[in-house]
Amino acid sequence: MTPDTLRAHLLAWYDAQARDLAWRAGPKAGWRQDPYKVWLSEVMLQQTTVPHATPYFLKFTARWPTVSDLAAAPDEEVMAAWAGLGYYARARNLLKCARAVAQDHDGVFPDTEEGLRALPGLGPYTAAAVAAIAFDRPANVVDGNVERVMSRLYAVEAPLPDSKPELKALAADLVRDDRPGDWAQALMDLGATVCRPKSPLCDRCPVSEACAGLATGAPETYPRKTKKAERPRRYGVAYLLTRGDQIALVRRPPKGLLGGMLALPTSDWRDRPWGAAEAVAAAPAVLDWRSAGEIEHVFTHFSLTLTVLRAEGAADEVIWSPRRDLDGLPSVFLKAAKAGLTSLL
Repeated sequence: MTPDTLRAHLLAWYDAQARDLAWRAGPKAGWRQDPYKVWLSEVMLQQTTVPHATPYFLKFTARWPTVSDLAAAPDEEVMAAWAGLGYYARARNLLKCARAVAQDHDGVFPDTEEGLRALPGLGPYTAAAVAAIAFDRPANVVDGNVERVMSRLYAVEAPLPDSKPELKALAADLVRDDRPGDWAQALMDLGATVCRPKSPLCDRCPVSEACAGLATGAPETYPRKTKKAERPRRYGVAYLLTRGDQIALVRRPPKGLLGGMLALPTSDWRDRPWGAAEAVAAAPAVLDWRSAGEIEHVFTHFSLTLTVLRAEGAADEVIWSPRRDLDGLPSVFLKAAKAGLTSLL
């Protein structure tokens, strides 16, 4: 199968099978997609799934319908709306980019990959995706789905992440001036729905006859991967301080993990567990702190065990929030708060 024949097969499949997504116009819509929605969806979809990202996308676009609306929003409101999507640096970069588009480009996204790449907080992948999908530029859009498709089509033996340059080059050889936006989305859809990480549906694949991975008899073993190092573990203490129906929160420093987010007060996170006495000594106030169990949370680069201590009383330099508003907390602190509140019942 020649590259052009492969493209024709996959685009025909996409025309018939394209996913119905909240941010997508679809291959037969007859009009270009909104760059703001393409950009927002691509940022949200990094490190999460379509079902998880969709309600956030709908909430954001209802509250901030344009990039200028988002640019004018207070940081804390955007960060609270982002809570639950994780990787909070993305939310901070989202605001940087939105404000640059609003202030420097009169609220209009640049229509080239180079122009998009020059925006703050917008990386090479997202620039390529917006250029292709929103502006129909022949950009090479390579995400994890596309890497998997390329690795199987060409039976690439080099393991990830070392094979990334080769996979990107293979994908670039299939980019054309004809329907580049649909092509990028067709590859993504193929990887998400047919060429899945586990149990690929090869009998439904429109390009299976060209797949070298399938010809080996074990397409699911691609892409090859190096063995991951064991994720390190850290330990900390979260303090659930209540005052009637209110809970004490703090705002984390602007830089670093979960920067700028509201959170429960915590100890430092370190590589050894906290003893009971030192955990109480690190608390935000001298009160009758009692154990409320512990929770586990996994970040990209480490796992965290948080011991939860609870107390009733007052403290300085905290922000009091009603219990009903805790859903805006990052998931690790929401998990700790729920554990502590359950122990109060």
